Amino acid sequence: MSTTTPRIRVALIGLSSTATTAWAASAHLPYLLSPAGKAKYEIVALLNSSEAAARAARDAFNLPAATTRVYGDPAALAADGGVDLVVCATRVDKHYGTVLASVQAGKDAFVEWPLAHDAAHARELAEAVARNGARSVVGLQGREAPFVKKLRALLEEGRIGKVLSSEVRGAGFLGSRTTVPEGLGYITDAKVGGNLVTIGFAHLFDTVQSVVGDLASVKGDFHLQFPENQLVNAAGEVVKTVRSDVPDLIFVSGKWAESTLTQKNATLHFRLSKGSPFPGEPALQWTITGEKGEIRVVSPKTIFLSMGDPTAPPVLEIHDFATGNVEKVEWDWEDWRADLPLPARNVGALYESYAKDKGAGAAESYAAFAVALKRHEQLEGLLAEWQP
Repeated sequence: MSTTTPRIRVALIGLSSTATTAWAASAHLPYLLSPAGKAKYEIVALLNSSEAAARAARDAFNLPAATTRVYGDPAALAADGGVDLVVCATRVDKHYGTVLASVQAGKDAFVEWPLAHDAAHARELAEAVARNGARSVVGLQGREAPFVKKLRALLEEGRIGKVLSSEVRGAGFLGSRTTVPEGLGYITDAKVGGNLVTIGFAHLFDTVQSVVGDLASVKGDFHLQFPENQLVNAAGEVVKTVRSDVPDLIFVSGKWAESTLTQKNATLHFRLSKGSPFPGEPALQWTITGEKGEIRVVSPKTIFLSMGDPTAPPVLEIHDFATGNVEKVEWDWEDWRADLPLPARNVGALYESYAKDKGAGAAESYAAFAVALKRHEQLEGLLAEWQP
């Protein structure tokens, strides 16, 4: 009798060959169609804005018509008993509406971060998953980066003693202070839910807390320095000027409680701006100061530690206070991840963890909807007094 584990049947929401941000195509599909992905997963359905759009995506990406069902209605997908896991990689304001029915039907769900366009809708999704006993994954994939896991291990090994403070300083989000690609104009509209705060800052903020621990207290100071933004087309021509209501300069400070990794009242200072860094400076520098030494992470070209930049990957170093020595800590991608495009490597790791934990009946070893809700609530608290 065969003991082969059945493959997990996936419905992919938001796969498009024409979308401005094709995250489903660049980060999810490469893993799902890789040898590692095919061993554990099978794409059986697509959900788009219409059946026709889903059918067009199926054809564009050469998915088999005989085994890939197409949907334009979230309720119809929810009623499909041949789907185990719904995966949502649409624009954030579509997450709630496309996923809720499937979650209420008891299906497992993998939703990209942010989980929803605001904390109230994220709470409803998290409560629905908990109520139905389903498993959930949220795309806070920075936690899966090899050097981020190495950072956590260095702290757990006591290489710098207990953490006393940490500082994050970054600049950059789409590369400009005042211009935005036409198709991404929604990042200037706070109610859509996808912008510098909820994407650029929140991914980093979660990564820091996944390494050092959840903050005991936190407060924010937000500013909008360049409210007038120009939308530019592919040729670089200005097609429209819009007024942003999203902060473009973020200051956050917080404190950690005493733990195995941190001293009581260990501090965090975080600064992130929308524009490019000062010439010659890295896009991101993150230091963690401990009793015995200091760790420094430098990302030369991007604030997105979940991916890095293939031409200038993050550099990880440790300064030993006693000896004065600075050691470069080596890290690398596992072979199966190195074979994937950069956006798919940490997303692929989330899929691998989900499949492993589901098969073992183990607790989630990744960020689930409950973690996402905690991050949404932190953001909601930080922004409570923000006025554009």
